[in-house]
Amino acid sequence: MPAGHAGHGSHSGSAANQTSTASTPNHAVSHGSMITVGDVDNARNGFDPTAMLTDWYTGEVSTLPDGRRLRTFEIRAEEKEIEIAPGVMFPAWTFNGRVPGPALRATEGDRLRIVFQNYGSHPHSMHFHGIHAARMDGVPGAGVIQPGEEFVYEFDAKPFGCHLYHCHALPLARHMHKGMYGMFVVDPDPERHPEFADVARSRLLGSPENAEWQELAMVMNAFDTNFDGENEFYACNTIAHCFAKQPIKVVRNRPIRIYLVNVTEFDPINSFHLHGNFFNYFDTGTSLTPTLKTVDLITQCQAQRGILEFNYADQDHEPGLYMFHAHQSEFTELGWMGMFDVVEALS
Repeated sequence: MPAGHAGHGSHSGSAANQTSTASTPNHAVSHGSMITVGDVDNARNGFDPTAMLTDWYTGEVSTLPDGRRLRTFEIRAEEKEIEIAPGVMFPAWTFNGRVPGPALRATEGDRLRIVFQNYGSHPHSMHFHGIHAARMDGVPGAGVIQPGEEFVYEFDAKPFGCHLYHCHALPLARHMHKGMYGMFVVDPDPERHPEFADVARSRLLGSPENAEWQELAMVMNAFDTNFDGENEFYACNTIAHCFAKQPIKVVRNRPIRIYLVNVTEFDPINSFHLHGNFFNYFDTGTSLTPTLKTVDLITQCQAQRGILEFNYADQDHEPGLYMFHAHQSEFTELGWMGMFDVVEALS
């Protein structure tokens, strides 16, 4: 019998074994034909895609003379060869030596000061998707700096939501696809949103309400390894199939919130599809009520982003592996696919 049909029509084996197989499917085996072989050396890369899920850079906090909170971030541009799939190296341009760059996080109304230094061999900048003065825009003539130079961006954290930053030096496509981008999240200040204070508190990092959530930072990206204008590898947090080989553990009875950003170059859209479940979606994260309810797939063009909220607490969901991936089949097979490992409790 062909391996792909083994077990069909057979009733051998105990009920316990059949139940175990059904409740804990081995997707790594059943989908092995479309998963990269081997492992990436995260230590050599200097970053771990799993650690990136929860690694928020909140800056150095101090108080301004007017009593407001100031967050100071230090960001450097540097060139670095990284491994994006087992044995596949890519000459990246990075923020702080990682792709994507650090996930910056602040609270609505904070004053932000980003000290940017260019250690690369090309002009670079940081362009923030947010509200700021023209001189802070990170475009040629307003924040693009030469190798060895420094620029300080300063503005207020607003509006709240899920945003991003990226280099805006020319040629823009080259700087983007080489890895110069990162997530930028502004949490809502509950005092500014009394009608939705409970929801705002649940998004405020460090609050008791926020601690109940399992929050994940995911950046959808891709890599053109032969520089022909077409991508050869797709991923979430840079490493192809990393979350298929090392599923993301989530606790069944706690809600999940994903901050999702698409920075894919050379393809007009990317997407996120969740198996066996539905989510509420907050486009750009700038509202405290969902813009889409009860959906299992969203599409994003480059720089589009949003927040997904869902859980596995209802009786229809049992512990086990639940897939998520891009619903462009080519992207899935070339690296953009992973699993949630739903468990009753973290060991």
